[in-house]
Amino acid sequence: PVERLRTATRSALERLVDKALAEHVDFVLLAGDIYDRDWQDFHTGLFFREQMVRLGRADIRVFIVQGNHDAQGVISRQLPLPPNVTVFSSRTAQTVRIDELTVAIHGRSFPERAVEEDLVPSYPAPVPGFFNIAMLHTSLNGRVLHDTYAPTDLATLAAKGYDYWALGHIHAREVVSETPRIVFPGNLQGRHANETGPKGCELISVEAGSIEAEFIPLDVVRWHKLEVALDGIERLEVLGDAFRETLEPLLIGATDRLHAVRVTLTGSTALHAAEAN
Repeated sequence: PVERLRTATRSALERLVDKALAEHVDFVLLAGDIYDRDWQDFHTGLFFREQMVRLGRADIRVFIVQGNHDAQGVISRQLPLPPNVTVFSSRTAQTVRIDELTVAIHGRSFPERAVEEDLVPSYPAPVPGFFNIAMLHTSLNGRVLHDTYAPTDLATLAAKGYDYWALGHIHAREVVSETPRIVFPGNLQGRHANETGPKGCELISVEAGSIEAEFIPLDVVRWHKLEVALDGIERLEVLGDAFRETLEPLLIGATDRLHAVRVTLTGSTALHAAEAN
């Protein structure tokens, strides 16, 4: 299925836009690394712009902070984005007030790929009486398999007094804190066999300051690492049944996706027996 694999990341973005339109959301937050370094041609930028235009036609605003892969010093080609899209400055932290929603969104983009300083102290104070959201591309205080960029820590984030932190950079979904809510939503689509499990976005509803959050899977191809125990299996033809039994729980509610599975067989005694057959 080469074509489905090749276009998976773009299809996942289309699913995000489809969901935003179906839910009639007020705005979409993209916390960096939309592009993976410079474009080979303009088709990448044109595709992204097309999706932003779709949101703009429904009066849905989009807020973006640029990260290490799509920092202003990395992407040399630029396309004008539609007026519903706000890209936060890389020079200083900014605040956008949405008065009709009583929401304030704070953010700052990366000027270059490698940002070694903690950007949080540069963020402004929360707007009194507003629901304050902050966007930040960060490794926080370190995450496995991810480079250290804009490092900070939970105490520093919480001390800013914001209601919600939308974090980028880490590809695995992680709820860092509930109060205030601090979330790495992860990427929309696993990029390779090591980025396993459901991928998607966080759908947030806020009423009277109370937050309801729901994870929305949007991936088109889902990667898995599967261990199949061979204990008690002495015939090779039984191995298929053991594999299907182990895989079945992973497919519940996700039969519309392409599943790419890496299988590890465990149980050396049974394995020798299977090999002997």
